[in-house]
Amino acid sequence: MAHVTFIHGIANKPLPDQLLDVWLRSLADGGLDLGSAGVTSSMVYWADVVYKEPLAETETESAESDAVAVQKDEAPEVNVDAGSAEELAWTASMAAKLAVPLAIDAAAEAVAPVSDAAAASPVKETLERIPLPWFIKQRLMKVLLRDVHHYLFNVKYDPGRGTTYQVQDEIRGRMIKALQEGAAKPGPHVVVSHSMGTVIAYDCLKQVADAPRIDGLITAGSPLGVDEIQDKLKPGWSRDDGFPSDKLSGGWVNVYDKLDPVAGLDPKLANDYRKARTTVVDDLNEQSYGSWRHDMTKYLRGQHFQEKLRGLLKL
Repeated sequence: MAHVTFIHGIANKPLPDQLLDVWLRSLADGGLDLGSAGVTSSMVYWADVVYKEPLAETETESAESDAVAVQKDEAPEVNVDAGSAEELAWTASMAAKLAVPLAIDAAAEAVAPVSDAAAASPVKETLERIPLPWFIKQRLMKVLLRDVHHYLFNVKYDPGRGTTYQVQDEIRGRMIKALQEGAAKPGPHVVVSHSMGTVIAYDCLKQVADAPRIDGLITAGSPLGVDEIQDKLKPGWSRDDGFPSDKLSGGWVNVYDKLDPVAGLDPKLANDYRKARTTVVDDLNEQSYGSWRHDMTKYLRGQHFQEKLRGLLKL
């Protein structure tokens, strides 16, 4: 029996069972009912590691629940006054790329100033062409900066419940456990990841020895093309041999929407994750609809996305 391990991305989420149900129903809305096809599934849930309370059930049913979560987000910004010079420099560079001016200004006091060219980068110009109000775009980029920073630097963090996590250690542990459970199934075993979840999935497949092999990988709305993120995936990552060959037996499909603010930073991954200098990642542009394009439910309903998932699952 085939199995899909899902992992969600940035921003707060509903409870795990509710989130998995929303994703499965979105697939079914597009024509792919995993349950009817005999495919089991699970969700790697990590929102509680960085968010105090899950989204309410009434917000779960929103067609754009990620947009709701971003607008409601009240978590603290990245603390740029703490950490090593490397961490401060990384934060300043990443903030500049994401056009998060408050983070840029604060981090720049501790490291070399961010140039005017970096602060007004082509990335920001690209974001401006995306049909979203700027204050929402900026909040989205702020959430991305905080979540990816806390993971890549393994920040010690209490989301507000009196429980402290080493963010990367905790999330890696949850991901590896889910991968091992999926590997116990007859197969094929496919990982479907979104947004920050694509960084977690790749990191675990490339850097964690206990990760079992999988038969297919789908990344959607991924920020894995961003230089600063790639720098933190070393030494496992390199542009010429970044494909996780030791843990991925089958194909890697990367699905993006050019108007997705997160994927749009650098949507194509094939040139950055080659296999022995050979291009193997299947980059797939699937344009969505509406103003909010960083929504996994829309990716899941996509015709091309569904065709690729069917193929990896051998349905």
